[in-house]
Amino acid sequence: MSEFNYHHLRYFWAVAHDGNLTRTAERLNLSQSAVSIQIKQLEAQLGHALFERRGRQLILTEAGRIALDHADAIFSAGRELVGTLEEQGRERQAIRIGSLATLSRNFQMEFLRPILDRSDVDIILRSGTSADLLRALEALNLDIVLINQPPARDAVTPFVSHRLSEQPVSLVGTPARLTGNRSLPELLSTEPVILPIADTGIRIGFDAWTERLGIRPQIAAEVDDMAMMRLLARESVGLAVLPPIVVQDELNSGRLIEVGQLPDIGETFYAVTITRRFPNPILSDLLKSRAL
Repeated sequence: MSEFNYHHLRYFWAVAHDGNLTRTAERLNLSQSAVSIQIKQLEAQLGHALFERRGRQLILTEAGRIALDHADAIFSAGRELVGTLEEQGRERQAIRIGSLATLSRNFQMEFLRPILDRSDVDIILRSGTSADLLRALEALNLDIVLINQPPARDAVTPFVSHRLSEQPVSLVGTPARLTGNRSLPELLSTEPVILPIADTGIRIGFDAWTERLGIRPQIAAEVDDMAMMRLLARESVGLAVLPPIVVQDELNSGRLIEVGQLPDIGETFYAVTITRRFPNPILSDLLKSRAL
């Protein structure tokens, strides 16, 4: 095989991700024929068709999917190299951290505490959905992602999940809602509750536990954000089912009271990284002695 042409590969890579030759050509400010010629030359060099046309769409062939996997790795490594070398020699280094939007802010602060006072570190925080954050991690736009469910890992997606903490889940509420010496089952039978949404681990465990006890709780709110659950509990909308770390300040002040832990229900926090040739050196300071 003659010397490989990475310009051809880059044009193929761009079209494969766009799924549309016209859109790619416009984005690169090139003619469609110029981009098409580059891809045909790559196909000739590899000896395989990389796309098949279905209407106006370009669909990857089996050879095209293999080529795209390699192209992703090649250009990802290039971005990683440039980003790493750009940091060399700087007095301050950046750490880019993504966090699930619904994750406890108190937990995030505890995770960041080892580097909060460092004058040589710039902390860049982003929040979003699991899917968005993991895509950014794969693209090397993030160094680490904080999440409460580990992603699947395979040979194509080399995620590494570091289990950081397992937090118990408790029933908490304002003193006004906790009058009398009532047990957990009695409280759940008589007081409205604030719950995480249905597809979370905490909610699944809670529903199973109350089902076993024959309790049908009155649901005051179903929330996908721990910060909002905290606010609703403070406003005495109901008793909240959440990890105590979420409302640690309120528990310390007495504004909220922890009634008791719910048996066999908990939340696990993970830090997700990706296998890199040049890992961010600050990561080791964050992860040291924290993973379970």
